[in-house]
Amino acid sequence: MFVYGTLKPGEENYERYCAFKVLSAKKSYTLGTLFDLNEGYPGMTSGDNPVYGYLLEFADPKILFALDELEDYKPTRQKQENLYNRQQIEIYDLSGQTLGVAWVYLMTQSMAHQLGGVQLPHGWWSGYGISLKKNYEL
Repeated sequence: MFVYGTLKPGEENYERYCAFKVLSAKKSYTLGTLFDLNEGYPGMTSGDNPVYGYLLEFADPKILFALDELEDYKPTRQKQENLYNRQQIEIYDLSGQTLGVAWVYLMTQSMAHQLGGVQLPHGWWSGYGISLKKNYEL
């Protein structure tokens, strides 16, 4: 699972949903467009910009059920009815080498705009207001 928001190590939902369930957490990036939603969490849409986060490997694939609930994703609903939609995309290490495909929660462009999303051109979000340079070594 590629995470870029509250599920990253050190962020609000990591301890509750991920800690003690993660086999590994690797700094990584994917391509998309990252938005600060001013709701206490970000949204990522399809795009061509680097979005930085972590590739989390879990021992138990059933973790997806809890994460789907957190992200308000129900596969039986229409795409536009979900807050996020889970899909697989290519993930890269920080040197640009592929790590393969992983699940990620993407938001539609219309949902990001409806929630007042402001694009984060540097591709990094933190709920603690820490700048990219302090929190993330590129």
